[in-house]
Amino acid sequence: MSDEIRRNMALFPIGIVMKLTDLTARQIRYYEQHELIVPARTAGNQRLFSLNDVERLLEIKSLIEKGVNIAGIKQVLLPIEKNSDDATVINEQTEVARKELTDSDLHKYLKRQLRTKRPGQVSLIQGELSRFYNK
Repeated sequence: MSDEIRRNMALFPIGIVMKLTDLTARQIRYYEQHELIVPARTAGNQRLFSLNDVERLLEIKSLIEKGVNIAGIKQVLLPIEKNSDDATVINEQTEVARKELTDSDLHKYLKRQLRTKRPGQVSLIQGELSRFYNK
C-alpha cells in the first residue's frame, strides 16, 4: 500500500485527534463545517480522521495562534471537497487495511511519521505530537 493511501486512511476518532492536536471537539467540527478538513464517516456516522487531517489541523492551529482568522486560513489552505484526493477516505481496501492494523503497527507507523518531514508539509513533530510516544 502506498504512503499516500496510508496518510489518507481514516484511523483516528475525534477523541484521539483532540489529544493529538490540543483542539476541542467543537473547534474540530467548526473547521470541518468550513470545509478545511473532511474526515471520513463510518456507517454509524462517527468521524474518522487521517494523518493528513491531523497535520492540517495542526497547520490551522498554528495559523490561529499567529492571529490569522478563518477567512485568511481559507486563503492559505484551500477548502477540501468531499470527493477530492485530499479528503479522508473509507473504502473497501482502506477499511480492510485499517482493521488489520494492530495497535503496535499503528504506533510504529506514527513514530515513523513523526520522524519524516515531507517537502512543503508541516512535520508532525512541529505539532508537539512527540510527547505522546515513548522513545
